[in-house]
Amino acid sequence: MLQGVASAFSDDIAIDLGTANTLVHVVGRGIIIDEPSAVAVRAHRGAREILAVGRKAKALIGRTPESMELVRPLRDGVIADFVATEEMLRQFIKRTKTMLGFRRPRILICVPAQATPVERRAVYDTAVSLGARKVYLIAEPVAASLGAGLPIGEPGGAMVLDIGGGTSDIAVLSNGIIVSARTLRVAGNAMDDAIIRYVRRRHQLLVGEVNAERIKIEAGTALATANGRTAEVHIRGRDLRQGSGKSIVLRPKDIAEALAEPVEAIADFAQRALEDLPPDILGDIARRGIHLTGGGALLDKLDAALTRRVGVKFHVQQNPMHCVVKGSAAVLAGLDDHEHLLMRP
Repeated sequence: MLQGVASAFSDDIAIDLGTANTLVHVVGRGIIIDEPSAVAVRAHRGAREILAVGRKAKALIGRTPESMELVRPLRDGVIADFVATEEMLRQFIKRTKTMLGFRRPRILICVPAQATPVERRAVYDTAVSLGARKVYLIAEPVAASLGAGLPIGEPGGAMVLDIGGGTSDIAVLSNGIIVSARTLRVAGNAMDDAIIRYVRRRHQLLVGEVNAERIKIEAGTALATANGRTAEVHIRGRDLRQGSGKSIVLRPKDIAEALAEPVEAIADFAQRALEDLPPDILGDIARRGIHLTGGGALLDKLDAALTRRVGVKFHVQQNPMHCVVKGSAAVLAGLDDHEHLLMRP
């Protein structure tokens, strides 16, 4: 009975440590944390003081005095600021603790498919510093395949394209084995940057990353069509010529034009991955299609745009932002069966 209660309140934790968002899943309890990967920092007497993390930190954008800054502790899916990352994870994990949380947890963290040994070790050491009794790593698209419920243990190939904030990752699995795994450092953040460049070039208007992300969410589309979205977004920024405030209206066709470059880069990435596959597995994927996961998969008509460019059907998974962390939790819950899918730190 006690063993059953302990397992129901397991402290084993799966973490999707993303450039844009971090999700924390506690085995047996589900997703407990789903917040921006952000840390609010204040310079004080030559030292940095961390004021807030996650959603609270992001809420301080535009409201902080000059002594404060918003730090994105991850860049391109890997740790860029070790201190900020450690404190962010420490606070997130602290919030997952239960009344039975006296055991040190096992932690599984996702990393880009082609993270370097140095990058993997940085993630591993950060998790160890948080007091984990055991740390495991897994490639994001491999975890996404499990979270999407794909039949990766069956004959034939299954392919996932996971588009996050900093990276797009592809994994191809067959008979439970990883056939291919690769990373492209073009994803959601690159789309935001493309919108910023487009608005500056076309309208001589300076907008920040928060506005660019809002534009992408509210009016973004990868494929402008006559019967497409009719939403438009009003934005205000600083006129680069006059130096004064200026307002413009952007429509979906504008955003499709702005996003053409990163969408084309992701399409080329998928095309190259297909070209490197054995003929039999390529035939399976041509029949089954490619599965889209991650927050970037939510961009309107991205599946149609990629299908048109690559020539293979793309399918957006249900709740694509949760596929990676759900798959990671499944690996942690059945470690003996999935240990061969883990990465070395």
